[in-house]
Amino acid sequence: MIYKTRDISLSPDAFRKQSQDAIVAEFLGVDAGAISNVRIFKKSVDARRKNNVKYVVSFVFEAGFIPPKNKAEPLPVFIDLFDEIQKTASNERIIVVGGGCAGLFCAWYLAKAGLKPLLIERGKGIAERQKDIDSLWRDGVLNPESNVQFGLGGAGTFSDGKLTSTAHNKYVYTVFSRFVSCGAPPDIMTDGMPHIGTDNLKKTVTAMAVEIQKLGGNIMYGTKLTDISVSGGRVNGVTVLSSGEERRLSADRVVLATGHSARDVFEMLFSKGVSLSRKPFSVGVRVEHKREMINRARYGDNYDKSLPAATYKMFTHLPDGRGAYTFCMCPGGRVVLGSSESHSIVTNGMSYFARDEENSNSAILVNVFPGDFDGDSPLAGIEFQREMERSAYRLTGCYGAPAQNVADFLAGKESTVFYDVKPSIMPRAVPSDLRRCLPLFVAEGIKTALSVFGKYIKDFDKKGVLTGVETRSSSPVKINREADYSSSLPNLYPCGEGSGYAGGIVTSAIDGIKCAENIVNIIKNA
Repeated sequence: MIYKTRDISLSPDAFRKQSQDAIVAEFLGVDAGAISNVRIFKKSVDARRKNNVKYVVSFVFEAGFIPPKNKAEPLPVFIDLFDEIQKTASNERIIVVGGGCAGLFCAWYLAKAGLKPLLIERGKGIAERQKDIDSLWRDGVLNPESNVQFGLGGAGTFSDGKLTSTAHNKYVYTVFSRFVSCGAPPDIMTDGMPHIGTDNLKKTVTAMAVEIQKLGGNIMYGTKLTDISVSGGRVNGVTVLSSGEERRLSADRVVLATGHSARDVFEMLFSKGVSLSRKPFSVGVRVEHKREMINRARYGDNYDKSLPAATYKMFTHLPDGRGAYTFCMCPGGRVVLGSSESHSIVTNGMSYFARDEENSNSAILVNVFPGDFDGDSPLAGIEFQREMERSAYRLTGCYGAPAQNVADFLAGKESTVFYDVKPSIMPRAVPSDLRRCLPLFVAEGIKTALSVFGKYIKDFDKKGVLTGVETRSSSPVKINREADYSSSLPNLYPCGEGSGYAGGIVTSAIDGIKCAENIVNIIKNA
């Protein structure tokens, strides 16, 4: 019988020096020979007590006896959904628009079911996309169709690759196991706060694309959706722009997995009368501190150097009823320029798997609600984001992000030089006053949050640098859909972050899988 232990608290030294067999045997109070095939099920860091940081670990083991219920329980068994997909006999033409996580997992599932989807992606494959991103980060030259937002793997590829999910079910297990099958680090199956890292994600999503093609799917890069054609209340094709030429592709079903940075898609859907609505989102800035400062603040001055780069997650209520919080924390990472529209500045965070760079960063975001905008257009949130991004560009006059020392921001003083922390963003950080590109309620919310967060992490509100603006944390628009994932057009299926129903790598991937499941079931039952 296979069992899973309850959580075991271990010092870093004990975890490093003791064998896993000995740890589990001691915990169970049995001889090590009574158990076998011991391996880690889940591991996380408990940093609640500074200078007494612990690993919290649960293990899987086999035993011929029934262990005490307060020590262990039978191992929950999850299946990889892709291993159970049955072939579907259909000649329907299915187009999946968008090669981010939602689109990749959706197309992969459909291909495994024998439906031979066509995946179209406005950006490029990884190698060519990397060249365009390097051109932006090195020379300040933006390609609006191939950048941090657009290209194979979507915005998630050039991020920390955090796999945030509190659920333990067959969908989460499937996403994780599919990533590992395509070269992601096996550690993601056991880490309490797993991440793939940008360096690994680039290889992983490339391998996913290869798998889709092996199964009979097709992928077209540099192919931008410009229109959908509708007849009899259903979509019968799409118009795309590829290599400078427009062409029409017929389709029986269209999956929209375009991501929320594809603002032109929202605008096109609105013009077609597709049902859209506003939704809450958040905006703010990136904050950077020295990685060593965060490590000491979280772990203590004499922390065990084998511990991973420290993380944090903080939230506070604001006087106006909003919330402010840290988001997408990248330990040992860098702030990156994620612009996708001309004369606009967008920031994001990124880490490689090692998380060993000089700074650690996270976003500090403030809630934005649909009632914050005039009029009744479902696209009003997009214009709110755009104005911030364009204001940030006007502060710099180039693709170099405005930045300000934390102390200067709190003092209402424009920065002219940077002090203790060197901004990591490329191609350059321009000393500025970020209040000039932030709505007043956002600036005041960040100011309050910094002061509160400084009570939990020493010097958080005294040192560090802010870089702006962070506007793409989630979609400001929801494409309204039914339980079967269809929109107000019955054969148009929005999924992923751009649909407004997902946020982050895992939830987007799961949304793509569920969308594909619904399509397969609809076809089978037709």
